Amino acid sequence: MNPQAKLIFIVSLLLGTTITISSNHWVMAWTGLEINTLAILPLISKSHHPRAIEAATKYFLVQAAASTLVLFSSMTNACFTGQWDITQMTHPTSSLILTAAISMKLGLAPFHFWFPEVLQGSPLMTGLLLSTVMKFPPITLLYMTSQSLNPVLLTTLAILSVALGGWMGLNQTQTRKIMAFSSIAHLGWMAIILIYYPKLTLLNFYLYAMMTAAVFLTLNSMKVLKLSTLMTAWAKAPSLSTILLLTLLSLAGLPPLTGFLPKWLIIQELTKQDMAPAAIIISLLSLLGLFFYLRLAYCATITLPPHTTNHMKQWHTNKPINPLIAVLTTLSIMLLPISPMLATII
Repeated sequence: MNPQAKLIFIVSLLLGTTITISSNHWVMAWTGLEINTLAILPLISKSHHPRAIEAATKYFLVQAAASTLVLFSSMTNACFTGQWDITQMTHPTSSLILTAAISMKLGLAPFHFWFPEVLQGSPLMTGLLLSTVMKFPPITLLYMTSQSLNPVLLTTLAILSVALGGWMGLNQTQTRKIMAFSSIAHLGWMAIILIYYPKLTLLNFYLYAMMTAAVFLTLNSMKVLKLSTLMTAWAKAPSLSTILLLTLLSLAGLPPLTGFLPKWLIIQELTKQDMAPAAIIISLLSLLGLFFYLRLAYCATITLPPHTTNHMKQWHTNKPINPLIAVLTTLSIMLLPISPMLATII
């Protein structure tokens, strides 16, 4: 892709995100979402492969439908209450339509079917943008309207997302699809706490984005698209494979690592809100996700792959690790000790 064109698309992405997260009026928020959608489409389809074109088409149709619903819910609210302000979404029907629309934009279950397919058809770096930057504006809209959303509906969507994200990721062999189902499961954790403690949702999103960025950048650096390639990557880049192991365990939410922090705070808050059954269910369902993270981690650090005759050995490279990967991995592993400070801030 032409560097100038790529620069224009990246700047448009940042512009669309900034417009949405800084707007008070629904039409401005909708405009930002549309700019975002149009800017990411060329980045998805830049390889001109039929699968990439299919992914871009699916993404466009789903996002267009979701944007229409966002506009429809805000117009319905304005019709009944006379308010175009995002924080004044008080009409119950408008809130329900908005929840469905934002769930489609994010890929929350049961509106998740497009996300793994789109991620599988995109390059790894575009997949990183789809999993992190593109989810920020819709989460911001949910954050701003959190006081008027339906708690039962959001809790149901959240538990469904964690269940389906974990369950459907179990038998995947493509790393991008595994990361897509991981994203759906993490969105469930964000959605369940949104009404009771919105700041925790944002904290969870920031930490999730940081850990996902570390995983995607590592996979991109090793040029890994499927598990069979990952199994032979140890000989090529042992240090990157070790980094990937730790980051994946952090994404799974194992205690000494950063990923445990948001899960711990969310379970604590749910218990305070007399939602212990929901906390137990979502904790047990996250074990499904733990299984495929451990599978990925095992494949990343296997020093002698099975069926060695079928695999071409890769040359060991002494290429230095990208500093950004080093910083993100360090943060993804070692932030748990600062949790008391975070607890006082939020």
